[in-house]
Amino acid sequence: MGKLDGKVAVITGGTSGLALAGAKLFVEEGAHVFISGRRKETLDDAIELIGRNVTGVQGDAADLDDLDRLFDTVRREKGAIDVLWASAGMGEQRKLGEITEEHFDATFGLNARGTLFTVQKALPLFNDGGSIFMTGSNASLKGYPEWSVYAASKAVQQAYARVWLSELKDRRIRVNVLTPGQVATPKQEELFDEATKRQFESLIPRGTMGHPEEIATVALFLASDDSSYVNGMELTVDGGTAAI
Repeated sequence: MGKLDGKVAVITGGTSGLALAGAKLFVEEGAHVFISGRRKETLDDAIELIGRNVTGVQGDAADLDDLDRLFDTVRREKGAIDVLWASAGMGEQRKLGEITEEHFDATFGLNARGTLFTVQKALPLFNDGGSIFMTGSNASLKGYPEWSVYAASKAVQQAYARVWLSELKDRRIRVNVLTPGQVATPKQEELFDEATKRQFESLIPRGTMGHPEEIATVALFLASDDSSYVNGMELTVDGGTAAI
C-alpha cells in the first residue's frame, strides 16, 4: 500500500529537477499527479519518464490564465486536490547596484506572486485535511552575495505558511515550506560554472551536492499523513549548510 494511494497531487514546475523526482515518487506511492511546466518538450519528456497516472498541463505559474487552465483540467479530470506542491520558481544572480526592474519583477512575479495565486486558485478544489507546501531556498537563510532578490522572493513563503495555516485550520489543511539547499539539477548546471559549484559544495558539511531524490523523499513526507502533526514549518533540507 502506497502512502498516497487514491490521492490527487498537483506540482507546478514539475518537469525537471527535484519536483520531477517528487512527481515520480508520488506516482509510485499511489497518487495521480498533475504537473505543469512552460516548455512542451520538457513537459512531454517528464510525462514519459513518470510513465503512468500523470497529466501534464503546459503553462507558466506566473500567468494567472495558465493557472486557471491548470486547475480547470484538474477539476474536469479528478474534481478535487489532496496535495499541492507549489514548486515553480526562478533565480538569477544580481548584486546590489545592478538590480533592474525587469529582474525584480520577473523573480517576484513567479516566486512570490505566482506561488500565492497558485495556492489561492487551487483552494476551491482542496479536500479538507489536505497538504499544501511550497519550495523555498536556503538562500533566504544564508545571505549569499548577489542573491538578494531571489532570497527575498523565497522568504515570503514562510510568512504565507504562518498566515494561511491559521486561515485554513478549520479545514485541517496544512501549509509548510520545503527549503532545499544546493541540489544537482539541470537548472543548476545551466546557472553555475564548475568553480561556483565547487564553492557551494565547500559550504555543505558532507562536501557534495544534494540529489533530487533526497528532496523527493522529504516532499513525500510533507504530502502524506506521516507529517500530520507538521504545520506552518520551514523544513530545511540542505545537508546542514544553513546550520553552520
